[in-house]
Amino acid sequence: MRMFSDRLQQYKFMEQSKRQQLADLKVKIPDIEKNLDVIENIKQQKADENASMEVNYELNDTLYTRAEIDIQKTDSVFLWLGADVMLEYPLDEAVSLLNDRLSNNQQSLKAVEEDLEFLKENITTMEVNTARLFNWDVERRKREKSEAK
Repeated sequence: MRMFSDRLQQYKFMEQSKRQQLADLKVKIPDIEKNLDVIENIKQQKADENASMEVNYELNDTLYTRAEIDIQKTDSVFLWLGADVMLEYPLDEAVSLLNDRLSNNQQSLKAVEEDLEFLKENITTMEVNTARLFNWDVERRKREKSEAK
């Protein structure tokens, strides 16, 4: 019974870990898509000779401000890579990098969803088997008790 219980707890821990990965990926993917949209917008407006772009951007969780960008002088973007690291990339390299990350994250999302489905099936199987084992043990004890009388 203890082995069944331990295995069930392991599966539930793995499921919790995978759910956290899933939540992280569901945040990352839209952010990457937004970044790609912004870069594409910059590239399109760059074709217009007199284009400038006014943007609202976040300074803090609750503080936003505006800026006007001279599109003709914009040849690169800065991307957060994580761990407080930001690098400057030319527009085409940024698009390539973001497309690679988007593809990798979408593949990871699919794998995590498959893992979650597998874990869900195994958790259900372990719960049913644990219940059967418990019921078997109850019946066994009843039989032993009635035979002892």
